[in-house]
Amino acid sequence: MDPVKALKQVAFHLERAGEPTYRVQAFRNAAAVLADLDPAEVEKRAKLGTLTDLKGVGKSTAGVVQDALANREPSYLAKLRHVDITGGEELRAELKGDCHVHSDWSDGGSPIKDMAEAARDLGHEFMVLTDHSPRLTVANGLSRDRLEKQLEVVAELNVELAPFLILTGIEVDILDDGSLDQDDDLLERLDVVVASVHSKLKMPRADMTKRMINAVRNPHVDILGHCTGRLVVGKGRPESQFDAERVFEACAEHGSAVEINSRPERLDPPRRLLSLAVDAGCTFSIDSDAHAPGQLDWLNYGCARAEECGITPDQVINTRSASQLLSG
Repeated sequence: MDPVKALKQVAFHLERAGEPTYRVQAFRNAAAVLADLDPAEVEKRAKLGTLTDLKGVGKSTAGVVQDALANREPSYLAKLRHVDITGGEELRAELKGDCHVHSDWSDGGSPIKDMAEAARDLGHEFMVLTDHSPRLTVANGLSRDRLEKQLEVVAELNVELAPFLILTGIEVDILDDGSLDQDDDLLERLDVVVASVHSKLKMPRADMTKRMINAVRNPHVDILGHCTGRLVVGKGRPESQFDAERVFEACAEHGSAVEINSRPERLDPPRRLLSLAVDAGCTFSIDSDAHAPGQLDWLNYGCARAEECGITPDQVINTRSASQLLSG
């Protein structure tokens, strides 16, 4: 086993397990250090026991390298593989891509290429890059100029990574009146637009209902992101209050899919609202909302909840190929 690849796999599985960023970064940093060395030097240092003399390589990362060079699965990696995400396997197997992914252009932790390669290695045919819009300054949201530059980068990467495809997109803020936080002409150029509420989550029910309906009526909106805004871990955050039946009816009428957000701290919307969306005739997008490569493998969480609510593959837009998604 290649030691650099082994270190990256450990980092991936740590992210998948929701481990702290500093721990993940330790393995990514070690991988970067070794990638710059001649493989013969790495082997020599492993034999002499001097790997930890390298800045960025500690006892745990050196142990992974030793195991990899001995052609055995690193024990550190073996333990992480036992952290299984169960449920939703049949629907997960039908997904061809992920429609909500962040990079280090906004508040993600990894470059676009790293996210794309991880998605490809998971068996995806495509991913939609959906970094934040400018109003969300805390997430380093993209101005018009930065988003236009990102489109150029994506075009270059698509040549390099073909046949894997990065679809252009944005997670655009739904403003207080339901308008969107980016210019219409730029939104029109994007492949997929995810619209989400990130501010004034305690807005009165009637006002929030109107706000969300105005957003999903916008012809540029393809997906309504994490609709309740809830958080279910730590101190948590309560659901935003809105007339779910009216909002989901508007989604169905205007062709905006309801996102099933797979992040463990969100799991949004809750099952009772998912059932209402099914009854309203909505389509769905099961997304990871990944901010790091390992989080791309959280889709089973969303798939399990979708299956529990009777959602079938034909109701999920990312079971379609990229060409079908764009033409639909």
